[in-house]
Amino acid sequence: MNFQNLYLIVFLFIISCNNSEKKQTSLINLKSNDTLTYKPSEIKTQMLRSWNAYKDYAWGKDVLLPLSKSGFNWYDQSLGISPIDAYSTLSVMGLDQEAKEIENYALLMDWDKDVFVQVFEVNIRILGGLLAIYDITKNPEILDRAIDFGDRLLPAFDSPTGIPYHSVNLKTGATSGNNGEGSGNIVNTAQAATYLFEFGILSYYSRNPKYYQVAKKATLAIFERKSKIGLPGDFINVESGEWTNDWSYLQAGMDSYYEYLFKSNLLFPDPEIEDIWNYSLEKINQYYSDEYNGRQFYACVNMNNGEIVKRSMSLYDAFFPAIQALHGDLSNAEKNMATWDWLWNKYGLLPTRYLYEEDKIEYANSELNPEIIESAYYLHQITGNIKYLKMIQKYWADIKDCCMNETAFHAISDVRTMKEKDYLATYFYAETLKYFYLAAVDKNTFNFNNYIFNTEAHPFKKSNFNSEKAKTYLGIN
Repeated sequence: MNFQNLYLIVFLFIISCNNSEKKQTSLINLKSNDTLTYKPSEIKTQMLRSWNAYKDYAWGKDVLLPLSKSGFNWYDQSLGISPIDAYSTLSVMGLDQEAKEIENYALLMDWDKDVFVQVFEVNIRILGGLLAIYDITKNPEILDRAIDFGDRLLPAFDSPTGIPYHSVNLKTGATSGNNGEGSGNIVNTAQAATYLFEFGILSYYSRNPKYYQVAKKATLAIFERKSKIGLPGDFINVESGEWTNDWSYLQAGMDSYYEYLFKSNLLFPDPEIEDIWNYSLEKINQYYSDEYNGRQFYACVNMNNGEIVKRSMSLYDAFFPAIQALHGDLSNAEKNMATWDWLWNKYGLLPTRYLYEEDKIEYANSELNPEIIESAYYLHQITGNIKYLKMIQKYWADIKDCCMNETAFHAISDVRTMKEKDYLATYFYAETLKYFYLAAVDKNTFNFNNYIFNTEAHPFKKSNFNSEKAKTYLGIN
């Protein structure tokens, strides 16, 4: 390393320690450092290329299949999930023409469809996406569409416990299992209680507390059924309120339950939810935390006695360093992030689930999930440490190497062989490319401190919400 580069790194370190504003370090400010090569324009180009591929081959469908150059619907009828998910990323990137096209498309969507939809998934993608469009445009017709969609989800919460059924029919309000099959009585904890954020925003903008209140009731139904040592289980019967499995963890199935306890209170301060979050974080650190072979992991434990039942990690729980950092627990956040980066380095991409005690992959597929990029982005924004930008650059280079094709990008069926999978998840537009882009721009383009993201990375501007008004609009005591 030459003297000029060494001086630059020392200078940046001193500034980051003495001036919190300087923690908003960007790739632009560090462009003379030869470890940082990709630019925002490159991510923007790839977003536009991938979005145009969707328009060319899958317009009117929910998902792009990039290798076969076709489209795929989640249900019998399209819900326009990819466009609504993509909107906020296109808008953040300044691709206004493409964003406006989606805004107009959303206004034409008819939600009066005789189709059962999974409440959890359409909440974070469709309701969250519509609310993000409104948050940016303030188009009252978009808010009307969001209210209409939210009203169609409400019948799912009409259970004896207040926990929503797995699926609801958008036309009839009937509840059931996935795609109308089965009783729909069993849901995981994330499906039960990941609604505070979107439903809170809907209540705020509609000035009707009914949405936030049903979401809060579902959250309280989970928390009040915690075990004697204070842990929730991972599957519950929505009618009896009985746990049907006694595992507890941070992985998919429970992850966003914890995420929304923290984030919803950040946007809409609610003393009751804040207490639940602080209590839950204490239990996570007490029971899930597992320092194993010199690394920080978070294990699956028995909800009743806290004993470890499985030493595994799923790529979804890579979101947690971001929450830890935002909460202010930088020590654990950085140790946790180091573990995720270590796992990425083993394969050049994260497998869906890895058994760290056995050093073995359990599920080898990857759909270019955003969580590890998200956490590295948060940690850079909060600490100013350049090593997190270096991680993000590495992740981008590896994804380009394994997953970029002539159409857009594709998923991977096995990270050990990088075998291609003909699928491009909607969150690649909503989250993965957004976080890569935001990591590369300065705070004048996008100021991290001014926004809170839902779990699908739709950004909501803090200044659009008044905490005093929220008490009335959400019914917070």
